[in-house]
Amino acid sequence: MNQTVADIRKRLQEADAAEFAVLERSLVADTRKGVLSAIETARRRLEAEAAEAARIDGLYSLERELAGGGIAVGLDEVGRGPVAGPLTVGAVVLPPKPRIPGLNDSKQLTAQHREELAAQIKEIALAWTVQHVEPESIDAVGMTASLRFAFLKAIGAIEGQGVSVDAILLDGNPMHLDSREVNVIKGDAKCASIAAASIVAKVERDGIMRRWAETYPAYGFDANKGYASKDHIDAIKEQGLCPLHRKSFCTAFTQETLF
Repeated sequence: MNQTVADIRKRLQEADAAEFAVLERSLVADTRKGVLSAIETARRRLEAEAAEAARIDGLYSLERELAGGGIAVGLDEVGRGPVAGPLTVGAVVLPPKPRIPGLNDSKQLTAQHREELAAQIKEIALAWTVQHVEPESIDAVGMTASLRFAFLKAIGAIEGQGVSVDAILLDGNPMHLDSREVNVIKGDAKCASIAAASIVAKVERDGIMRRWAETYPAYGFDANKGYASKDHIDAIKEQGLCPLHRKSFCTAFTQETLF
């Protein structure tokens, strides 16, 4: 007795690559449109899954290569460009297994997916930390010095957790932190630990800005996260600056500060 299209579709939806190959051969003579459509849908799903698996494998493979087979810590920053809020640096050491499905540059993920991945990263990581530089410190020493301070503090925090690091994988341009530094342009899309660092840093900083929005609701920090959106700039012009603002970043909007 022939299987219904619905039954075949269900089996194809649940099939892995090996099962699909068997099903496809068994259905070669079935010309029903619903079956042909279900086969094509399953084929596209499996191709997408294979491509994603290859992408994840590449994130971990490049990391192993750059670390010479040793232990790598990935670092990334969030909040370099905003006019309010902290500069935040994440640092993560990941084990080779288990791998984290969906790991990617934090900017490519939805807020919900970032939250889910951040929880997985913290559970799986051999070590992780998030370090902040507050606005007044950024104003005092500038962004380059703030970045260097935060990166070094993050590395120290990782090593303080008992992890001996062979390579420091840093997203972006050289910071000359120490001889272990390896710079990876667009590293948050290329290396697993840098991607993980970008995610935990983004989730932590976004949470901070949402909490500050309750104290300073006029600026919309929950939505703009401290970036200079039009509504944010308008609020600065109307309200002046609050203690969360980086005064040195706001001179284009106002020449006066409240603090």
